[in-house]
Amino acid sequence: MAEAYIVEAVRTAGGRRNGRLAGWHPVDLGAQVLNAIVDRTGIDPAAVDDVVFGCVSQAGEQSMHVGRNTVLSSKLPQSVPAVTIDRQCGSSQQAIQFAAQAVMSGTMDMVIAAGAESMTRVPMGLPTIPNSGFDPWPQSIKDRFGVHGFSQFTGAEMIAKKWGFNREQLDAYALESHVRAQAATKAGAFENEIVPLEVTLPDGTTEMHRIDEGIRWDASAESMASVKLLVEGGMITAANASQVTDGSSAVLVVSEAALKEHGLTPLARIVNLTVTAGDPVIMLEEPLYATDKALKRAGLKIDDIDLYEVNEAFAPVPLAWVAHTGADPARLNVNGGAIALGHPLGASGTKLMATLINALRARGKKYGLQTMCEGGGIANVTIVEAL
Repeated sequence: MAEAYIVEAVRTAGGRRNGRLAGWHPVDLGAQVLNAIVDRTGIDPAAVDDVVFGCVSQAGEQSMHVGRNTVLSSKLPQSVPAVTIDRQCGSSQQAIQFAAQAVMSGTMDMVIAAGAESMTRVPMGLPTIPNSGFDPWPQSIKDRFGVHGFSQFTGAEMIAKKWGFNREQLDAYALESHVRAQAATKAGAFENEIVPLEVTLPDGTTEMHRIDEGIRWDASAESMASVKLLVEGGMITAANASQVTDGSSAVLVVSEAALKEHGLTPLARIVNLTVTAGDPVIMLEEPLYATDKALKRAGLKIDDIDLYEVNEAFAPVPLAWVAHTGADPARLNVNGGAIALGHPLGASGTKLMATLINALRARGKKYGLQTMCEGGGIANVTIVEAL
């Protein structure tokens, strides 16, 4: 089978809900990372075979084929097609995998995988039309699983209890995410991957947005402990869960032929693409078992992987993943994760890949593994080799 290579990976710095990126239409937000791919690589934009675009809340300003609209807002010509996909939080990680599959199959040579989500302008859950009485889960599904509905918050609590974590452990993990993100930002670890965006400040002046807005520079164990529980008697709080965030990201995936034809230098080679599904009630535990399958298919062991990006949807997810896999916690989310840097839903997959590849190359390391828990009990795993 043909190889697939990543030659560029970029993201915006995250914006808090109603924060610095609130003025950006999500389509224009996505267009900026597509433009950055073109500018940084110097490719002929007309040579792009397809854009695979992840977005979760496909309503309002993210409706009517947000992927195609993003192409039309960008430097790419109208001749470049696009498709919008939804694999919940793993949407743009799946975009990478679809792009790689197209390249590996020999049917395409140059595909951009991308994603955008403005959680300010298109609030999470909007597609279900809140308080409308519409229910995405018919009674047949509820009866099959013996539940009244499905909730990621319920799943997070279930994982914490199943794996024996307490509130203090979850908060300690969350604090470490902020500490690592602070250190990475101060060291300039994100500079290569971040696409600066012009934002308008409350006083009407403008400046470039380059630093993830969600990092809590004053985070402490005391401040974490002071945040109220989401459910009485539970362990999950807003402090040990991922942040509602606006952002976009993109990755260019190409064939070996495209490398030669366009004079491109690869950053990484895609080693393995895996997606699995399991229990939709606990929902967020599937990355544990998807990782097992991915490593087996790749002929690798967990210790062969130099860095791991496990999306911090909620603190118990990466903690359970480490407990299950026996992974070294020091290699996990080394520059912080979604608890500090934010989780812009449909943009998070390509966002994490940009961070993972840059972290591998900065450290002179070889293998990286990325995985993401997703609604419905699904998980993607992508293994790459830095070049």
